[in-house]
Amino acid sequence: MGWLWALIPAVVVGGGWVERNVRGALRTRHKRKLELLRIADRQRLELEAAKRPPEPICGCTHHLAKHDRTGRCHEQVECPVAWDADRKPVRYEPRPCNCQQYIGPEPLGTVFAAELIDPR
Repeated sequence: MGWLWALIPAVVVGGGWVERNVRGALRTRHKRKLELLRIADRQRLELEAAKRPPEPICGCTHHLAKHDRTGRCHEQVECPVAWDADRKPVRYEPRPCNCQQYIGPEPLGTVFAAELIDPR
């Protein structure tokens, strides 16, 4: 029965050591799990972005629909007309975009292929 008194301090001291190690392991596991979730979410977003066709946006940041057949932009932009002492714009006016030609990606046209065999 004398060994029981020696067992109690060993459990108390050893229990604290076990508890610290278990908490540390769980904390590390939680951090790794969160990192894996972030990586999976980032990968999902990148795959969705890769599946979308390119937006027909010109270098002037306007859509292809704002350009005519010759490529000239017909959008209005705000241009600074007055500056303060630190050369920061304080007043803007609407003016036509200076873009001279559409330089964005060309959308693919609709492709029609006739059937090669007679479906009869």
